[in-house]
Amino acid sequence: MTRVTYIEFNGTQHDIEANDGLTLMKVAVNNDINGIVAECGGACACATCHVYVDEQWLAKLPPMDNTEHDMLDFAAGVQANSRLSCQIKVSAGLDGIVVRMPDSQFS
Repeated sequence: MTRVTYIEFNGTQHDIEANDGLTLMKVAVNNDINGIVAECGGACACATCHVYVDEQWLAKLPPMDNTEHDMLDFAAGVQANSRLSCQIKVSAGLDGIVVRMPDSQFS
């Protein structure tokens, strides 16, 4: 199991023990994390699972592919550390990763 910390826009923190192989989006949905909407179910077609990855973890992630890069054009509040959580698989190398959700995904 890999530890993942999700931080909502309002500062509410969720520390989750996640199964390796799942995406950060799927883990969030399975644990009812507010701010991960995931309208497309993980098909990289909606950008509603947009997260900000804490800087210390960016170099440990696989590179962003063109589809993810293009889809982030539709997300609000994109920053240098923006990623789509549906494109990041949980693995032992990401144990302790911290992601934050943008305020635009809160209803």
